[in-house]
Amino acid sequence: MHLLSNKRLGKTELLIPPVVFGATSLGNLFKAPTDAEKHSIIEAQLRCGLSPCVIDSAGKYGAGLSLEVIGRELAALKVDPERVIISNKLAWRRVPLQGAEPTFEPGAWVDIRHDAVQDISYSGILRCWQEGNQLLQPYHAKLVSVHDPDEYLNAASCSTDRQRRLEDICEAYRALIELRDQGLVEGVGVGAKKWEIIQELYDHCDFDWVMLANSFTILEHPPELVEFMHRLHQKDVGVINSALFHGGFLLGGDFFDYRKLTNGECDRRRLAWRQRFHAVCQDLKVSPFDVGVAFGKSHPAITAVALSSSRADRVQSHVDAVCASCQPVVWHAMVQANLISAEYANSYLLNLA
Repeated sequence: MHLLSNKRLGKTELLIPPVVFGATSLGNLFKAPTDAEKHSIIEAQLRCGLSPCVIDSAGKYGAGLSLEVIGRELAALKVDPERVIISNKLAWRRVPLQGAEPTFEPGAWVDIRHDAVQDISYSGILRCWQEGNQLLQPYHAKLVSVHDPDEYLNAASCSTDRQRRLEDICEAYRALIELRDQGLVEGVGVGAKKWEIIQELYDHCDFDWVMLANSFTILEHPPELVEFMHRLHQKDVGVINSALFHGGFLLGGDFFDYRKLTNGECDRRRLAWRQRFHAVCQDLKVSPFDVGVAFGKSHPAITAVALSSSRADRVQSHVDAVCASCQPVVWHAMVQANLISAEYANSYLLNLA
């Protein structure tokens, strides 16, 4: 039996376990599991003892394939809708595939039959919400958010265009808040790779929770983000921490934040960091995965961590990793190797004085 207890997610009334199951693999991220493998993944998530089972997906994941698989497999397993909470990050909707591969995040999504485009506005986000629920039938998303607002803003051609895009995002949130107020969804959040954009939007929008991606990790945990998380905690805004390993990079993968590694200076520095990190873990006989999860859940603002797997036999180990903790010697060694911030370790991991 696990020792995990549920916590209320921010300003929602939902009590969730500290493990949220990411669904990128169900949308064929980097590889294409078989339908039988996808069925086994969801079955393992339901069997691991967490209740409710929380699954985080998005219209972007495989251009809706992930949502389609979730609805299909939950129905095949005859799962009571009350046993699951589905989070759907909105902003991307399905369109026909014109070429050999999709136009979004080239090289990341394998063997998918549709493309996806951003649709962020009052009416656009409602189109995404409606499409998501159609793909999930007979289930529906209880948690919704605007996905990748950072990408939408970064595509602006000038400051005037950026302001227009910011207004689009605010209008999208007006639509989502209306859904929440009508009781059609139970919580409104945001999911982005750039935490600074979440901070900017926080001053314009009413969030119940936020999802950090590729932001608060053992590799990257800037003090400004730590302070923002503290601010969210004070305001009762829940935090789900995802992409703890930068798309598998920290565990040895060839992608960093969904893009192929290059020979550029930044990637060379990251590779050197990873080499030192793995060497320290090997010396201490600890798993890089367990250490990364322990760090990723360490801030008190974090309600849950989102973990993804393309293999059913790893689901239970993910739950076990969240149950576990690291000994102080691990954090001391990480600080001494200049792998983590001494200031953060002193405040949240151990007393180094």
